[in-house]
Amino acid sequence: MRLTTKGRFAVTAMIDLALREHSGPVALAAISARQQISLSYLEQLFGKLRRHELVESTRGPGGGYSLGRKSEEITVADIIVAVDEPIDATGCGGKDNCMGEDTGRCMTHDLWASLNTKMIEYLDSISLKKLVDEQVAKGVSIEEHPIKRAISTQPVVKPIKVTAPNSVFALGNAFSK
Repeated sequence: MRLTTKGRFAVTAMIDLALREHSGPVALAAISARQQISLSYLEQLFGKLRRHELVESTRGPGGGYSLGRKSEEITVADIIVAVDEPIDATGCGGKDNCMGEDTGRCMTHDLWASLNTKMIEYLDSISLKKLVDEQVAKGVSIEEHPIKRAISTQPVVKPIKVTAPNSVFALGNAFSK
């Protein structure tokens, strides 16, 4: 089994989200900047995570993502499965007839199937909270006051109401009164 960037990035982004969710929804753009992960790639991953109810989205100014469940209830296996990461060391994808319909299983099928079971058990035993706690213990800095988004420091300029005639005919009518 080889974990691809899809699984790695999903777990990394979820740790980042869990570290910062106490101060409200976390923008994907912020995760993208901190973790150097493409924003469009994160959007794809978070769409899958949202469909599996691991995250919730909040729209509008100050919106972003928050965890869909408590961090201790989300496992690494949940995250990896949600983003369609295959956890399979067998060459046949778990089929009973690796060598063909007449031959049956290959000689090492049970070995790789057993490895699959152990990997899933291991990834299922690690919670997102445990990974977050490890990052906090390492001293990962979390900004206390996140930058407010979508709030302008410029005053709102009201449009000027024009009462002048808007056509030649209206101009003629204005003078005829």
